[in-house]
Amino acid sequence: MYGNWLTFVDAREKAFLHGIFVAVFWILLIAAGVLVANYLVQRFFADVTPERRELHTMRTVALVVIQALGVALILLVIFGVPNNFATFIALATAGVTVAMKDFIVGFVGWFVLMGKDGIRPGDWVEINGVGGEVLEVGLFRTVLLETGNWSDAAHPTGRKVAFVNSFAIEGHYFNFSTSGQWAWDELQIQVPANLDPFSTAEAIQKIAADETAANSRQAEEEWTRVVPSYAKRKFSAAPSMSVKPTGGGVSIIVRYITRVRDRQEVRGRLYRAILELLHRHEIAEEAPRRA
Repeated sequence: MYGNWLTFVDAREKAFLHGIFVAVFWILLIAAGVLVANYLVQRFFADVTPERRELHTMRTVALVVIQALGVALILLVIFGVPNNFATFIALATAGVTVAMKDFIVGFVGWFVLMGKDGIRPGDWVEINGVGGEVLEVGLFRTVLLETGNWSDAAHPTGRKVAFVNSFAIEGHYFNFSTSGQWAWDELQIQVPANLDPFSTAEAIQKIAADETAANSRQAEEEWTRVVPSYAKRKFSAAPSMSVKPTGGGVSIIVRYITRVRDRQEVRGRLYRAILELLHRHEIAEEAPRRA
């Protein structure tokens, strides 16, 4: 009996040593595979220029995934496969889901942004109060070229702003490119007390209507086309005007439709025409007095 027991112990000892050598062999093999994979990835991305930041990000992600996979395989070699492997995988998946919720929601948000009502590079959008032109719509992030608020939308700041795509799921965004990038602008004109406010206001409104007639017509057509057929309604993009008395005369506010990128140009033309109008009216008012 003792002889059989010693033989059994000797066999178990040899099997244990054999298992250690096999485990060490697999660990070394996995480590060598990780090193080779790291070398190949770094060599593949060695010629990437600094401007290709997305490729640098892919390199970092690839290296992290390779190393994490190597560590996981080494742990499986050392401790073996758990008895309740399905339960272990379920718990690990739940933990990863909670820890990487933002990345998962951002990835799902990318599919939303790629849909019919999404955004594309070159669109003018506003996300979380930041307006700008879309430069990139990635798997996890959207990058904008900031252009300030919409009162100065024609002047970029030169700053890039990145948002995780989760805003498409958890928040909201405005896309100003879906209907021609239209925006309402206004001019405030101070009319002197010596001029007739009624005729001056009518003349200013006519100038605004003539200058923006083409934009108003096109904006109405595009708005009608964007709205679903079951919700058709009449849109009006005609200029509006309000007049209120002030201490030194009358203040006239004219609101009109314009393209975002043409805002400064349209405003300049209107200012020039209105100044010429006021100058002619002043000359007409002063002519009888001189006579």
